[in-house]
Amino acid sequence: MEQLDGGRALSFCGNNSTAYSVKNGVLNNPCFVDALNLVPHVFLLFITFPILFIGWGSQSSKVQIHHNTWLHFPGHNMRWILTFLLLLVHVCEFSEGIVCNIRVMGTNHLHLFMPAFMGFVAATTSVVYYHNIETSNFPKLLLVLFIYWVLAFITKSIKLWKFAEDKGAAQYLRLYITALLVILYGLLMAVEINVIRVRKYVFFANPQKVKPPEDLQDLGVRFLQPFVNLLSKATYWWMNPLIIGAHKRPIELKKIGKLPIAMRALTNYLRLKDAYEDQRTPEDPDRSPSIWRSMYRAFGRPILLSSTFRYLADLLGFAGPLCISRIVEQLNSEKDVPEGNNTTVTYFENYHMSSHELLQNSSILAVLLFLALILQRTFLQASYYVTIETGINMRGALLAMIYNKILRLSTSNMSMGEMTLGQINNLVAIETNQLMWFLFLCPNLWAMPVQIVMGIILLRHFMGSSALVGAAVIVLLAPVQYLIATKLADTQKITLEHSTDRVKKTTEILKGIKLLKLYAWENIFCDSVEETRGKELTSLRTFAFYTSMSIFMNAAIPIAAVLATFVTYHILNEEGPSPSQAFAALSLFHILVTPLFLLSTVVRFAVKALVSVQKLGEFLQSDEIGDDSWRNGDISVSFEAGKKPMGMTKAINRKQPMRYQMDNYEQPTRRQMRPSETEDVAVKVTGGSFTWGNNLLTLSDINIRIPTGQLTMIVGQVGCGKSSLLLAMLGEMQAIEGGVYWSNWSEAEESDEDIRSKNRNSVAYAAQKSWLLNATVEENITFGSPFNKQRYKAVIDACSLQPDIDLLPFGDQTEIGERGINLSGGQRQRICVARALYQNTNIVFLDDPFSALDIHLSDHLMQEGILKFLQDDKRTVVLVTHKLQYLIHADWIIAMKDGTVLREGTLKDIQTHDIELYDHWKTLMNRQDQGLEKDIQQDSQTTLERKTLRRAFYSREAKNQIDDEDEEEEAEEEDDDNFSTTTNRRSKIPWKVCWCYLSSGGFFMVFLMIFSKLLKHSVIVAIDYWLANWTSKINNSAETGTDMYINGTRPTNTAVQDSYYLLVFIILCAAGITLCLITSLTVEFLGLSAATNLHHNLLNKIIHAPIRFFDITPLGQILNRFSADTNIIDQHIPSTLESLTRSTLLCLSGIGVIASITPIFLVALVPLAVAFYFIQKYFRVASKDLQDLDDSTQLPLLCHFSETAEGLTTIRAFRHEARFKQRMLELTDTNNTAYLFLSAANRWLEVRTDYLGAVIVLAAAAASIWSFHYGLHPGGLVGLGLTYALTVTNYLNWVVRNLADLEVQMAAVKKVNSFLSTESENYEGSMDASQVPENWPQDGEIKIQGLCVRYDPMLKPVLKHVNAYIKPGQKVGICGRTGSGKSSLSLAFFNMVDIFEGKIIIDGIDICKLPLQTLRSRLSIILQDPVLFSGSIRFNLDPEKMCTDDRLWEALEIAQLKNMVKALPGGLDAVVTEGGENFSVGQRQLFCLARAFVRKSSIFIMDEATASIDMATENILQKVVMTAFADRTVVTIAHRVHTILTADLVIVMKRGNIMEYDKPETLLEQEDGMFASFVKADM
Repeated sequence: MEQLDGGRALSFCGNNSTAYSVKNGVLNNPCFVDALNLVPHVFLLFITFPILFIGWGSQSSKVQIHHNTWLHFPGHNMRWILTFLLLLVHVCEFSEGIVCNIRVMGTNHLHLFMPAFMGFVAATTSVVYYHNIETSNFPKLLLVLFIYWVLAFITKSIKLWKFAEDKGAAQYLRLYITALLVILYGLLMAVEINVIRVRKYVFFANPQKVKPPEDLQDLGVRFLQPFVNLLSKATYWWMNPLIIGAHKRPIELKKIGKLPIAMRALTNYLRLKDAYEDQRTPEDPDRSPSIWRSMYRAFGRPILLSSTFRYLADLLGFAGPLCISRIVEQLNSEKDVPEGNNTTVTYFENYHMSSHELLQNSSILAVLLFLALILQRTFLQASYYVTIETGINMRGALLAMIYNKILRLSTSNMSMGEMTLGQINNLVAIETNQLMWFLFLCPNLWAMPVQIVMGIILLRHFMGSSALVGAAVIVLLAPVQYLIATKLADTQKITLEHSTDRVKKTTEILKGIKLLKLYAWENIFCDSVEETRGKELTSLRTFAFYTSMSIFMNAAIPIAAVLATFVTYHILNEEGPSPSQAFAALSLFHILVTPLFLLSTVVRFAVKALVSVQKLGEFLQSDEIGDDSWRNGDISVSFEAGKKPMGMTKAINRKQPMRYQMDNYEQPTRRQMRPSETEDVAVKVTGGSFTWGNNLLTLSDINIRIPTGQLTMIVGQVGCGKSSLLLAMLGEMQAIEGGVYWSNWSEAEESDEDIRSKNRNSVAYAAQKSWLLNATVEENITFGSPFNKQRYKAVIDACSLQPDIDLLPFGDQTEIGERGINLSGGQRQRICVARALYQNTNIVFLDDPFSALDIHLSDHLMQEGILKFLQDDKRTVVLVTHKLQYLIHADWIIAMKDGTVLREGTLKDIQTHDIELYDHWKTLMNRQDQGLEKDIQQDSQTTLERKTLRRAFYSREAKNQIDDEDEEEEAEEEDDDNFSTTTNRRSKIPWKVCWCYLSSGGFFMVFLMIFSKLLKHSVIVAIDYWLANWTSKINNSAETGTDMYINGTRPTNTAVQDSYYLLVFIILCAAGITLCLITSLTVEFLGLSAATNLHHNLLNKIIHAPIRFFDITPLGQILNRFSADTNIIDQHIPSTLESLTRSTLLCLSGIGVIASITPIFLVALVPLAVAFYFIQKYFRVASKDLQDLDDSTQLPLLCHFSETAEGLTTIRAFRHEARFKQRMLELTDTNNTAYLFLSAANRWLEVRTDYLGAVIVLAAAAASIWSFHYGLHPGGLVGLGLTYALTVTNYLNWVVRNLADLEVQMAAVKKVNSFLSTESENYEGSMDASQVPENWPQDGEIKIQGLCVRYDPMLKPVLKHVNAYIKPGQKVGICGRTGSGKSSLSLAFFNMVDIFEGKIIIDGIDICKLPLQTLRSRLSIILQDPVLFSGSIRFNLDPEKMCTDDRLWEALEIAQLKNMVKALPGGLDAVVTEGGENFSVGQRQLFCLARAFVRKSSIFIMDEATASIDMATENILQKVVMTAFADRTVVTIAHRVHTILTADLVIVMKRGNIMEYDKPETLLEQEDGMFASFVKADM
């Protein structure tokens, strides 16, 4: 064993002859005892290594299980914690041995540290071995560990006993270390015995069988955090495959799987609901439970756990400053004391040291610092994770609670505006998220004050009373920060209001863009958006200012505090502090600033959470519709049981629901009609008065019955309460008196051969305002019923949906609704009717299903759908309609007027009893009803809708203009074969987009930002460097001073020097503070100017884009650019950019400082940099995917909430609440999974960057100590280097997080940019506007010469060489089948389409030469879809504010609206809601007519304008056109041929050519002509 090593012999016991002597007994030789201690460790290593390598344990797995993470041995976590402690103690033992060994001169004593090292290795092996056994489920092998613990325990106990015998051992560190080891080994032994006791795997006859938990048996659960071992939990090791895999393939929903059961929304909802309901005591049932208390009961425990972690982390955080001050002090004192004068030899040459001595060794301090940092970061991340998981759980529970409440809200609440859709959406989108965020931050509320107090105590310890001044600066400025934070929140609220307003205006513009272009109004509306944007920008400016103040405070406070402290110190002590004090104080200030800065945020969130809880409480307490008995299927006893025989009908009181589910399991049958039963009643209302909850009776004195199995029609004028009657029967209205009785289909009449399942309680209901789900067409129609092909086909045919479906890109699998393709009104309505027909229910309520359909579709629907499909099925049908010509089909008629029933009976009854009413109806039915069965050869609004749809898709294929995201996806799909390209694409940072963003902010601002940032960081480094120099100089001069002046007076030059240092220090600090202010302002305002320019350009580009652009770009996509993307550019990018530049520069300056002080540090930096590069590269890609998943799963969830709130009546009528709840839970869970993975990925990153940071600190400390021993630099700079190393650890993860965020946010800029390249329409024209006569076109003469038109240069022409001549004042009708080019011709008059050959000459001027503004402002058109904008009636008729009131009233009178408008509050200034929803479709069409009259133009074009109007209104229109427009040229594009029979000229078109062109009389004489055949079909 004798081996020379640099003069020292390397031997186990040292080379002293006495070391091996055993004269005093074997055990009294400490070297032998240490050797004995080696035995168990070596034994363990020898036995476990073969087992681990052969791995035969893993082969014989008893339970086949998908995850290798199943932890099922009892005491599992206990074992891991004990092992970690064991490792720590071994490290202490080892370092103590090493230090002793160094102190003992002469030889190396291996026995001092060898056993400790082997113990460390053995402990590590034991835990690896245990983990492998546990995951492979082979418990017998645990015996090895049991033996090891016993042996180790015995050997250590012998050692302890020997120490205890020694008299002076009490002060030795080694005694305590040994004692600790004995205790740990004992505890581990106990854990092992417990496993044997519970699992009975040895010494017992029947070992216990175990099954893995449900979650782990389910292959879909991919979130393993709850199931992995402690080490993996702490470092998120299980996430590695996911995050690294993201690089090759994007993460999809499949990859993240399902949530574990404990985290699902349903589990948490039940927990929260129980806690909520428990507070309702029997004595006080109406007391509103406190949401806070229920949240605490349901989710309090994890929060306590998290707070514990948090306290541990905060306490460990103070290890940094303490170690730094100790290391600096140590190095400075070592410099003074020559080494090697402290050799002491105790018994048997073993030197024992006290703990105090150990802690004076700087290398050991560095290791301690490293361990403390690692632990602190682990605890901190654990605390974050626990709160986030709890927050997510709570959000799921709250969402489920809100949803259940929505399903029970009373309709009156919705319609009377107490609970608007907006409020519900806010609850879901904002309030729940705020509560979640509050939960994330709430441990800070009680952890931060403790941290601050501790910090101030430590500061006082280092710097004396002057520290209190610095602390006071920090504490006093905290309220200012809180003030700024609240101001920020307020400004954000105002900004939000303005931006909602702006988005609303933009939406209206985009929805009515065709009209705006045809009327040349786009600039007026554009200006109104710009005006709102101006207000928004003003509040954004305030927002930017406050944000920059907040950033400034955060950066400047530590500088100010340091300045105050050192100046005070200087004044009190007349000299500067020592380096150790100075740098401890510096790093303490850095620690203190974070909690103070965050505290203001946390307090703000707490305030917001209080408000949110209040809103939630109000919402949960609001009115509900009846009680819930029918849901659970229990028969509730009727209130009026005395009056009615039980079971036949149910009396419904206001508090009671209207239908009961008698029994969920009976299959009610379809009944055969027997003559005796025809009088049977399905629904009966007696003496009913109903209100919408505002005590105004909407319906009064209603006595009606709905006969079973028959067709009942409800007719009456607009607004007489027809729809309300249906809703009253469905129980949606409050009954003031009387009630609704639903007959109980008596079971006696079942006929066995005819059993078909019908859900008795469900009513198929098609509301007047069509309501679609965001789902495929097929899902909208089947609506959760099983799919039956024959039935489905029959329904589609009855609603004539097939042609529309054929046009959709994916047939009936196309997504429709908000997120899908926007269908027109008629198409939406027909889908709703189809849904009602498809459902297998006894009763069908149809509320005005014909309102948006043209006559042919209505006839078809009436015949095929209602008469055939429903009546064959003997279903009871209630139909509300305006089409009086269908009354002949009705079995029962209810005529209503002003909220009461006017007449009830069959058509015959009414004919005999109320001749007046019958005659009135007859006059309205001026169109005779023959030939309903004829094929529809007529072109119609429907076909027009189909045309727009077809155009959109046709062009889409032609132009291949797909959303930019799709393009990316396509690119990715192509690249999938060669991974390398994909990987590169996915991990590149979009520099080009960043540059585009910065350049739109203005070059001067960019330059200013970069310059001031660099300057600021150099000044901050200068401050700290100056401090280091100053303190070390004082230190040195003080030492030299004592040598020079024995009497101890200070040399005067030091004092002078000192004040000089102080002065420079003050100047530097002041400069630093000023620069902080400048940089924070420049970044924010750079972002602001970029946002201003981007939005301005986007708006102008889009508003002036050709109409074609809007046909092929989905509205939602354009709107997203204006709402979500603009919001990101406005508010998120500037702060991310600021944060990114700040953290990057801090890290770089920190590393630069360390490297300049100890260049050897650069050697360690290389591997660290490589590791960091890979971590950020993988993380950015995964984070982007997970963020996309989070966003894309959040949208369906919010949509589901809003669509539920919109379709409440339908859902409740169908009784589909349970299905919708289930869907909501699924959507919530999906979103929560994505969010959970996203936050776990953030933890993954932070743990890794924090460990890297700890290694940087270790490396910096090691480098300093090493170079110090070679006498390279003064101690002050060591402190500087270590302080910077500590800040680097704090900011590393922010660099990556901000990079990832910025990358995601830059996508918004990219999307906006993609729209900025669209072509604008050519607004100029070749003539100047001034050359056009003022009153052009005066006569209205139109010449069309060889006109060829196409929608896009890529597409085929839609008009081919059309020639026509229209004389001034002629009334021209144009007709033709769908796609014959009629509408294209009308658009050609306005130069809205590409005229590539031929010309249109109006009053002698070729329209292609005119500026668009002039041309379009001189013609008038009425479109088939009535478009109204929100604002006043005056604004809708005349947005340019050019006309007098008289002219407006005149126009309204012509359009038959004068009386109605007069009756409105405010007359012409009466409010029009968004889209004109507060007027019926017919009224809206009349407003459009009035709008066309206001513009006195001699050419007037009506594009199928009478499509959505009932008979009476249409007659008015025809009269008006004949009289008021007698002297104007009118071009009517007709879909009902009878409207143009009176025209002067008829043009029949086919496939873009004119087929017939003459007077209608002449054309009718040609029997086989096209016009004649149209007329025949239409009569």
